[in-house]
Amino acid sequence: MTQQYPALLVTIPLLSALVVSAMGWTNKRWCFPVAVAALAGALASATALLVQVLTSGTIIYEMAGWKPPVGINYTIDYLNAPVLVVVLAVALLNLIGAKERIEKEFSDRLGAYLALYLLFVCGMTGIVATGDAFNLYVLLEIGSLTGYALIGLGKERAALSSLNYLFMGTIGASFYLLGIGYVYIATGTLNMMDIARLVPQLGGSPTLFLAFIICMAGLFVKMALFPMHGWLPNAYSNAPSASGGLIAPLTTKVMIYAMVRAGLTIFTPEYTFARPMLSSTIVWIATFAIVFGSLLALMQRRLTRMLTYVIVAEVGYMVGGFWLGNKAGITGATLHIINDAAMTMALFMAVSVITYKTKSDKFEDLAGLFAKMPFTMLAFGLAALAVIGIPPTCGFFSKWYLITAGIDAGNWAFVGALLFSSLVNAVLFFRIFEIAYFEPFAEGHGDHGSHHHGPVMAEAPLTMVAPLVIAALSLLVLGLYSGDIVTKLIQLAIPAGIA
Repeated sequence: MTQQYPALLVTIPLLSALVVSAMGWTNKRWCFPVAVAALAGALASATALLVQVLTSGTIIYEMAGWKPPVGINYTIDYLNAPVLVVVLAVALLNLIGAKERIEKEFSDRLGAYLALYLLFVCGMTGIVATGDAFNLYVLLEIGSLTGYALIGLGKERAALSSLNYLFMGTIGASFYLLGIGYVYIATGTLNMMDIARLVPQLGGSPTLFLAFIICMAGLFVKMALFPMHGWLPNAYSNAPSASGGLIAPLTTKVMIYAMVRAGLTIFTPEYTFARPMLSSTIVWIATFAIVFGSLLALMQRRLTRMLTYVIVAEVGYMVGGFWLGNKAGITGATLHIINDAAMTMALFMAVSVITYKTKSDKFEDLAGLFAKMPFTMLAFGLAALAVIGIPPTCGFFSKWYLITAGIDAGNWAFVGALLFSSLVNAVLFFRIFEIAYFEPFAEGHGDHGSHHHGPVMAEAPLTMVAPLVIAALSLLVLGLYSGDIVTKLIQLAIPAGIA
């Protein structure tokens, strides 16, 4: 059974989606337990694989016994083993926390919604696990198509936002597919390790260079790298809260993982970083992404929309760190994939709990929330401190590596953008704290009696708050174990030639 763990990562959510969909027509009562059990089983498989990688090294699983490069293989190594655990943990925790909202908002189509949820997770885990460049595209489409549907199920402008996302996502996926087509023309194979073996022999091939540029361009669109980010704020802010809590933490991070995988495994670091002008240009784009994402976040008056622009800035963190091309930068970018997925999950879960009670995410409707929803707001506050980069939360450690990488590379603009973004994040979140803790200022002014009768605590149900608190505490756990994650996993995944 243990030999089949890599296959179970994809087959459990895939087959469970079919079961849940059928149950939606027969016995809806079992839809949610089956979905939770499926994600728990997949997470258990991912955790077991992480332990195996730590003890035995890279695991290569050959689908149906067909050996690569003819067959498709799943490769679990030091780079993707922790990412798989985080992807499935985010999906499971968000599903449990969103139970109340899912059953309320999708009571008439519960089976269909949960089937889409599981298929999305199937796509994300497959992208992370696969060792085949074309299979990555197939799984990318599974994740994307279900993501469009999960967003489109929202109210008001959700359908239009999902359509815009579909247009941009299709362009990005088409670019990646076209690039992989050129890779096949140049190398005659689609297996990642096989391509990497042939790349040094084709260093001067214009076909391979075109493939490299097109593949990266497609992934940049899919991850919403500025200025190709226009679809993201509307899509994530108009999505149902359960969908936003799943898609916002995972989509951009998995696409950044795909970029890292392509740069290190498919095209090899020697080829990826062989053109300083190209790398420098991408770092500059990432720097602008950080600055403009932060400034656009500062202009928002809705909590969810503010967080979407924080995501745009965070994408710049990871892209810039990777394309610095040094060990600290790749370490920081990879660690931030893990950390940012956890931070974004906690923030979006907190917003979901807040909107469940207040029916609004406008700043003016957040007044007094620390008194009304203390546990929710404490969890939100912890997640906010992680995004700002306050130790010992996880956000501090990945930012430290990224800043160190910028200093080592002599790229002071990138370092300045990171510091600027952290300061803006402090302003963003402390503005929320001020509103939620101190406002309304007028109450009690000149009327001392009102101080004795503050807002009554009215927390959301325990089934929503408990997963949120766990998500927030995970940010401390990730921070405290950042050293182990870096030394025992991430740095072992970075090729020896990178200094």
